[in-house]
Amino acid sequence: MEGAWAQASEIAAAVGEGRMSAAAAVGAALARIAQLNSKLNAFTDLLAERALKRAHGIDLAHAKGPLAGVPFAVKNLFDVAGLATRAGSRINRDRAPATRDATLISRLEGAGAVLVGALNMGEYAYDFTGENVHDGDCRNPHDLSRMTGGSSSGSACAVAAGLAPLTLGSDTNGSIRVPSSFCGIFGLKPTYGRLSRAGTFPFVASLDHVGPMARSTRDLALAYDAMAGHDAHDPVCADRAADRVTPLLDRGIEALRIAVAGGYFRAGAFPEAQSALARVAAALRAETEIEIPEAARARAAAYVITASEGAALHLARLRARARDFDPAMRDRLIAGAMIPSAMAVKAQKFRRWYRARLLELFADVDAVLAPATPCAAPRIGQQTFVLDGVELPLRPNLGVYTQPISFIGLPVVAVPVPLEPLPVGVQIIAAPWREDVALRIAHALEEMGVAAAPRPPLA
Repeated sequence: MEGAWAQASEIAAAVGEGRMSAAAAVGAALARIAQLNSKLNAFTDLLAERALKRAHGIDLAHAKGPLAGVPFAVKNLFDVAGLATRAGSRINRDRAPATRDATLISRLEGAGAVLVGALNMGEYAYDFTGENVHDGDCRNPHDLSRMTGGSSSGSACAVAAGLAPLTLGSDTNGSIRVPSSFCGIFGLKPTYGRLSRAGTFPFVASLDHVGPMARSTRDLALAYDAMAGHDAHDPVCADRAADRVTPLLDRGIEALRIAVAGGYFRAGAFPEAQSALARVAAALRAETEIEIPEAARARAAAYVITASEGAALHLARLRARARDFDPAMRDRLIAGAMIPSAMAVKAQKFRRWYRARLLELFADVDAVLAPATPCAAPRIGQQTFVLDGVELPLRPNLGVYTQPISFIGLPVVAVPVPLEPLPVGVQIIAAPWREDVALRIAHALEEMGVAAAPRPPLA
């Protein structure tokens, strides 16, 4: 176990066996945050007093829990008792502090983990870059001049930089998978409705997911197992059994049918994204290529739903405090408010058709591989890039490969491929409720050394 790079599973084992105290684990995390956060801008709030008090309680307890003493942090759209849930915005700072923790925070702490703080994010989660005009840009630990990706920017940065072994993010159109790819970590976007969103600030209710981010597949699985289960406080949280996935990781992949997404998911990918996908496919011996029908139209429909639902959520704030939005964010919301209702209805009808077509594919395959992002992390402030021979706005097109998947709520694990000079991620996409399949494949790639979270050049 190596200091800042210790995985959650290693910390929990050491605390559970008495080789390390929870207070020492949490104290070390707080010290590293104090040392590096001024460079990275990952954390917006620290909870040192709360964290150390909880850690001392764990050290005195007889039963430690499967995540005993593991420091974790959450995107600042999760309710944390005593903090205003800012959701990356200026406006939300005026909200009254939350009176209770979000459900997933309570479940992780129930398993022995220790919350150490809240994390930077794109304003109201409408972002793929990690740039924030209110709290400052989050910086990629692998190159401080580059984007972390968003909107779960601080969540990815904190894990990649060794500030916390485990974080929580949210994913509406790719906000776990894009920053996981750029920062070189593992991220899980579960099936829509699998993990409770109770106590989180929404963006697009019909697309919002929440999930864990970590430096290993096993840590994702441990966190997922601790958080899974029905929650009546989230109306879309599924009332179905959530079998533990951690015991399944070592089953291997011999019987699994794995294909590679072609067509839309190959067009435009930069050489590094193509190389990462090729490495993963070769390691898994995934030779079958399949076409996901109408993926481009699915992305367009996802944009319509995102813009119209997001605008409806923020309409009162736009009317009362328009100047307090990032101007670019404000303009996107205003444009969303002007989308005809007939177009939004058509997008939802297409969504049902598209979901049915993709579910048919899973009769023949167990998982599909696709790039997580079209490129490695761009430079902060970059406005455009060339995708498939066309110069396009950078910000909206970083999610070109994630949006057609989150649009219908499929579970995905983003795995990091440690290329030089920057890592880039690959999506492992499974059928609904089969997080176990995606995690088994990710774990196999990790065991082969193909997927790994590289250490950045930090102290």
